[in-house]
Amino acid sequence: MTWAGWNNGEHHSTGAGYGLKVTVADRDRHFKRTWRTVSIELPRGNGFTVVDANVAKESFWGPKCRELISRDIGRWMLDEGYAPWPDNMPPKFEVELSGDRRFRVKNGLAV
Repeated sequence: MTWAGWNNGEHHSTGAGYGLKVTVADRDRHFKRTWRTVSIELPRGNGFTVVDANVAKESFWGPKCRELISRDIGRWMLDEGYAPWPDNMPPKFEVELSGDRRFRVKNGLAV
């Protein structure tokens, strides 16, 4: 899977307003409407930090949004140098399913 960085247009140093945008195909193939949250493993140092994101919202299941939003994802993006990014050039990330309701970001991809 390839997911993109997302920002609501405000670049808070706290990480608020950032997230990961999931493709329609990935959402429909790997997510279930019955889930309330998913866990995302983000690479940090020699390991991973795990953050949770809410998927129990209509915007995630609609045709346009599909973002996994979390201040912790934003803080990770800022700390790792993925954010902020140039207009219309969000970072892309290789992601794999790593368990039930669990996804692992493997690495950032060159764009």
